[in-house]
Amino acid sequence: MAAFDIADIVQSLQTVRQQWREVQKRSLEPGGRELPAREALADIVGALKGVLFPMRLGPRDLRQESENFYIGHALDFALQGLLAQAKLELQYKARHLPRDDQAIDTRASETVRAFAGALPRIRALLDSDILAAYQGDPAAGSVDEVLLCYPGILVMIHHRIAHELYRLKLPLLARIIAELAHGETGIDIHPGARIGSGFFIDHGTGVVIGETTIIGNHVRIYQAVTLGAKRFPRDADGHLEKGLARHPIVEDDVVIYAGATILGRVTLGRGAVIGGNVWLTHDVAPGASITQALTQSAEAAANAQVRQQQS
Repeated sequence: MAAFDIADIVQSLQTVRQQWREVQKRSLEPGGRELPAREALADIVGALKGVLFPMRLGPRDLRQESENFYIGHALDFALQGLLAQAKLELQYKARHLPRDDQAIDTRASETVRAFAGALPRIRALLDSDILAAYQGDPAAGSVDEVLLCYPGILVMIHHRIAHELYRLKLPLLARIIAELAHGETGIDIHPGARIGSGFFIDHGTGVVIGETTIIGNHVRIYQAVTLGAKRFPRDADGHLEKGLARHPIVEDDVVIYAGATILGRVTLGRGAVIGGNVWLTHDVAPGASITQALTQSAEAAANAQVRQQQS
């Protein structure tokens, strides 16, 4: 049987950790393990799915006559669990301040209460997403098929929950919930993205939607679409500036086909259609149709103008 230098490795890892914490004057790690847990949040989201769609995502043996009883039980489990995770995030944020457990408990309770009050609105938004997918995909046999099978709907359940937590100033919980769906579907939506009703992601794999993206109502996008940032400004010390509006605005009724990349704080006007594999870094007028041929022609014209100015 092979022998390993366990003690030496443990000691070396301790040395590396100490070096890291010394470099960070305000440690990026708390003193203990007081962090939200992915496993706990996965269980909470699982319970919330049953709360939102009890007869489809709840227990297999659930009957309508006991639906409200189940929802009450599952909701209590989810909210109590969410309260505990919210306290952990708030404690983590305040780790460099004098500890005030009462203030943290109060804020966590108020935040989770506000989240619970938003659940009917979240369900209504998800209903609009499911209907948009059913109406927008000729291969969809029923709304139940959409809810049970479509990765775009799974990721939107997570996003609607995560966005509400992000809005309520729990960004770490929100990001973990978003990443649970990202890992399962290959669709990466930052919880800060604001997405209107009736949103449909067809197929979905490879879609990326950045933090400050704003999407209107009844928007449809296809696989491998990126709504990203064009550049990342830095401050005087060379650090990335955070929180700046740097992602696209997509107005109502826009369609973006597979592989399109839209970068920067540009606006796609209402009803615009963006063709497959288009690369865009400028505004698009309402109702316009943009194709690869058009973008290549515009790029060629811009290059010709530059050459003419240089000659």
